[in-house]
Amino acid sequence: MYTSRIIGLGHYVPDNVVTNGDLSKLMDTNDEWIQERTGIKERRYAIKGSEDTTTGMGVKAAKVAIDSAGIDKDDIDFIVFATLSPDYYFPGPGVAVQKALDIKTVGALDVRNQCSGFIYAISVADQFIKTGMYKNVLVIGSELHSHGLDMTTRGRGVSVIFGDGAGAAVLTRSEDNNRGILSTHLHSQGEHAEELVLTAPGMGTRWVNDILKDHENGVEDTSYYPKMNGKFVFKNAVVRFSEVIMEGLTQNGLKKEDIDMLIPHQANLRISQFIQRKFGLSDDQVYNNIMRYGNTTAASIPIALTEAWLEGKVKEGDTVVLAAFGSGFTWGSVIIKW
Repeated sequence: MYTSRIIGLGHYVPDNVVTNGDLSKLMDTNDEWIQERTGIKERRYAIKGSEDTTTGMGVKAAKVAIDSAGIDKDDIDFIVFATLSPDYYFPGPGVAVQKALDIKTVGALDVRNQCSGFIYAISVADQFIKTGMYKNVLVIGSELHSHGLDMTTRGRGVSVIFGDGAGAAVLTRSEDNNRGILSTHLHSQGEHAEELVLTAPGMGTRWVNDILKDHENGVEDTSYYPKMNGKFVFKNAVVRFSEVIMEGLTQNGLKKEDIDMLIPHQANLRISQFIQRKFGLSDDQVYNNIMRYGNTTAASIPIALTEAWLEGKVKEGDTVVLAAFGSGFTWGSVIIKW
């Protein structure tokens, strides 16, 4: 039985910094209001018409990850791309990455699990490697939120939270059972799907023709903007984060005191701080960067993991825990012996 381990990491964020003050010029909000509720000070927005598409940012992060892994692009056997903001409705960005990197005709899979997308993507890659099907798998999380947000006072509860960016990891086969990904844990609760949702365009809701017809008739349609029941999401997130982290630790005979680094999905600084207190972790044991980037959904964990690794906060032999919760509801964790 093989194990998989992460041998390369990379991330990319657009140069364009958007502060809370910048948003206050577009909607009725201010720096204090945003920081108090989310912990966010600024985020990055891709410039429209630039190369910073969801695929473009993912490719930039992937190149860094492949280089840091010390392998050639043609050593990649499979691509898994997690996003909720693909360039096209179809096909997904996985095949676009294969083209952009000029990788041989390997398989490419797209994961649509929103905030927990990278956790699900890592789990998929881990299973492919453990079964011996593939040796090197490229996993990408990339999001371009800024072009699809309601940048008015009406949408401020959601719009101030999100930012753009990408992160990537290269997983490889290992025969050392004491290192690498020890286990992954995935869950869902579809009954709460509409508590955090973007309903249109969708084949089962409102398709493009319906939206265009409303516009022609002067009817305002906000179905193509994301909607969130913030308090309900927060309440469920803190419970599920705790459960799925403990599930992973228990399966591996570990205790919360064994955690060297927890990297949670960067949804809200208040959620991260709640989990930190519950597990009795110090500031050095939890990595947060939501203050700088906002919530980058599927990209948030790989961006944070890359930064933590580059800063020397993730070291060989460390027990690293990744955890996420988001729309679906879906949630999951990954337990790693670095």
